Amino acid sequence: MSKIKWDQTGERFYETGVSKGVLYPYATSDYGDGVAWNGLTNVSESPEGAEATPLYADNIKYLNLMSTEEFKATVEAYTYPDEFAACNGEAELGTGISIGQQKRKSFGMSYQTKIGNDVDSDLGYKIHLIYGALAAPSEKSYATVNDSPEAITFSWELSTTPVEVEGFKPTATLVIDSTKVDAGKLAKLEAVLYGDENNDARLPLPDEVLSIINGKEVASIAITTAPTKTSYTEGETFDPTGMVVTATYVDTTSGTVTGYTYAPSGALATTDTSVTISYTEGGATKTATQAITVEQAQG
Repeated sequence: MSKIKWDQTGERFYETGVSKGVLYPYATSDYGDGVAWNGLTNVSESPEGAEATPLYADNIKYLNLMSTEEFKATVEAYTYPDEFAACNGEAELGTGISIGQQKRKSFGMSYQTKIGNDVDSDLGYKIHLIYGALAAPSEKSYATVNDSPEAITFSWELSTTPVEVEGFKPTATLVIDSTKVDAGKLAKLEAVLYGDENNDARLPLPDEVLSIINGKEVASIAITTAPTKTSYTEGETFDPTGMVVTATYVDTTSGTVTGYTYAPSGALATTDTSVTISYTEGGATKTATQAITVEQAQG
């Protein structure tokens, strides 16, 4: 047993700042094509809900019934990327001509805050991820330039729709602490979030984030059992039923995996002779091919 001590050297932590904002417009099935959000000045997280409703029985307080929690936030910035226009209810009629009051597009975003303590002001940082956000209209105030000019600050109220997390309740926010995560795995996550020389920036869902940070890195995959159907007529789509995909990891272990994708995923053509299977784990994506035949449709 040890006695509790307060405010020890190196244990006086604080969090400050906001930087490296990234916007990820939602496109069909994922948050891709991330773009830098320059001029980001403030992100105020303001969760709502999780309020207790007391229930009484037998002349005593029986229990507290908790309401659902909802994640909301306020974002302030001097400017915003062109890609945010659709999220802000704007549409372009022509080059340089836009209108408002249009359908608002869902998006995700990320930003960083700094972590410091009493001996190191640059101890680390946190990466904050937000999913399923919608921006509400905000006030814009224009004023004449005077002897104390100020730049216009844009502000948006965000509401969110949570995304699935395996083994947990859905969430709309996730935070990664650089002081607690392996540096190599964090670098792989940042390559996904911010892009690299081979891939565009995108916002991974929580399960993929966990796979990158905690999962083993896949070294290769193989189709160890072919799908039941390998012969098709043009216009049909690939059916993976019966197919077994096995992943081999960098630590030489292996195992059967699911959660893979395949291409082409749409209607097959007579020119298609194989299907490419892709699987991502531990920040690495590997592929394998399955041979198929596609015959011309009759009549």
